[in-house]
Amino acid sequence: MGDAALSQDEIDSLLAGLDGGSSPAPRGGPVASTTPEASAFRAILDGIVGAQSQNISVITGLPVNVSSPSVDVANRDAFLREQPEEVLAVSVPFTGSLPGEHIFVLPKELALSIAANANHEEGLTELDDMAIATVQECVSNLTGTTINVLSEKTGNRGIQSGVAEGSFGPKAMARVPSGDMVRAVYQVTIGDLPPERMVEIFSLPFVRDVIAASGGGPAAQPAAQQAQYGSGGGMGQPGGGSGGGMQMGMMQQQSYGMPQGFPGGGGMPGQMQYGGYGPTMAPPNVQPVQFGSLQMGAPAHESGNIGLIMDVYMEMTVELGRTRKLIKEILGMGEGTIIELDKLAGEPVDILVNHKLIAKGEVVVIDENFGVRVTEIVSQIERVSDLG
Repeated sequence: MGDAALSQDEIDSLLAGLDGGSSPAPRGGPVASTTPEASAFRAILDGIVGAQSQNISVITGLPVNVSSPSVDVANRDAFLREQPEEVLAVSVPFTGSLPGEHIFVLPKELALSIAANANHEEGLTELDDMAIATVQECVSNLTGTTINVLSEKTGNRGIQSGVAEGSFGPKAMARVPSGDMVRAVYQVTIGDLPPERMVEIFSLPFVRDVIAASGGGPAAQPAAQQAQYGSGGGMGQPGGGSGGGMQMGMMQQQSYGMPQGFPGGGGMPGQMQYGGYGPTMAPPNVQPVQFGSLQMGAPAHESGNIGLIMDVYMEMTVELGRTRKLIKEILGMGEGTIIELDKLAGEPVDILVNHKLIAKGEVVVIDENFGVRVTEIVSQIERVSDLG
């Protein structure tokens, strides 16, 4: 190998977006900056931290404090410089009517703390598949809360989330956006443990759409909303927008509130409104519905019609027992876990048809298969009543 060959340490540094700590900032401007968009988005995220603390607390079973985030616009290089060498990156993209990239990045210590407390696994030192799945569940809950708040702010009820996918490894392998991104940095304190840094990343176009929909004018709104509300003309006219910026309260009222023109629904009398009645449209003729009297019981001749369904298959199951578990206990189950049921040893098992109890029996072995010997039949009246 010649003198020009790179050492393994130098290769690792290059993969991590570093070159020994002496590389200049990338061309094209600063790698991180606070912008009006970032400030406006922080105001939205500030209202979520209390609920996010509760989400992590429910998962871990410990008191949790999530600090108010610092929010800025950064690029990939700025993000990588401030991360530890290994991170758990959980991608939960936004989908539906307002798509966008969305990733949580956690240091190993914070991910281990969440998984260990959720799964009651003291001394957990490695992020195995079960631990990563636990953190993914936690991140899914955090994303759900974020979507609820963003939906309220924007009036867009079509925001959804994709499946959470987590991977642990070198920070350079984290699937963060290659261009500019909006990052929110939280300090998360679980119980008596020292605070850890958690980063939430949003794609910049997604944040711009949210800011525009929560208070910006039509020129800054997403294309889908511009098509819905129009870009010119007067309010309430076909293809008409608000001209100087439609207020968010009106957008929500037109999409989800009372129709315009109804009492309490807003709007100007005598003007065509979205979803309301115009000056040439008469209100519908509403009349009460007349119901016939109901007769108790069924005619006697219908009992003979049961022969028509004798050849119909029905699902029959045998239930050994039941129990209830917390979500964190279910997530903590693995090979070898013993689940205690509500039945005593030797007690008859339940025989159900379409999930309705019809009999009880005892488990037997027929050749190499399990079977059930019926020991008690539920009364015919009760069976027919339950099946109905």
